[in-house]
Amino acid sequence: MIPSSNIFLVGLMGSGKTTIGKLLARRRGLEFIDSDHEIVARCGVSIPTIFEIEGEEGFRKREASVIDELSQRRNIVLATGGGAVLRPENRGYLKSRGAVVYLKCQPRELYLRTRHDKNRPLLQIDDPLKKLQELFAARHALYMASADIVLESGRQSAHCLVRRLENSLDLAGVALCEKCPPSLC
Repeated sequence: MIPSSNIFLVGLMGSGKTTIGKLLARRRGLEFIDSDHEIVARCGVSIPTIFEIEGEEGFRKREASVIDELSQRRNIVLATGGGAVLRPENRGYLKSRGAVVYLKCQPRELYLRTRHDKNRPLLQIDDPLKKLQELFAARHALYMASADIVLESGRQSAHCLVRRLENSLDLAGVALCEKCPPSLC
């Protein structure tokens, strides 16, 4: 049983964290937050600009601070950036403060979803599919180790995935709100 009402979504870029997170939050009456959007709002510049000025390490420091702060809130669905699991402290924050859901998607599908997106600095290279394959190979074990629930986010509709996720959350005992157990909400 996972007693917290917080739900944290992890997975590679393009796996559907924001789309699924928004739908799930609406259906469960929770607040939705996207950590990347929060970083952009606080900095006043895009993620590619942060990468350009501060590099990936600078971005990851900002990300860790935001994830620490946001994961302490209650009754939220948090979509994390694809690299959030790279830092041990982020994995610790997420595991100890809510239910972690890994939206697992194969690199080929991720490529099809992200190939025209210019706001993904790690994919602004000659062979983005190869990069996604490398990222999947490097991060999959971290996502798996962090996850309470693993959900394949292939070609199903977002609404179908959210229904499947809700079933998994209910089976795991994730409360709809902190005031009452899942059976009463």
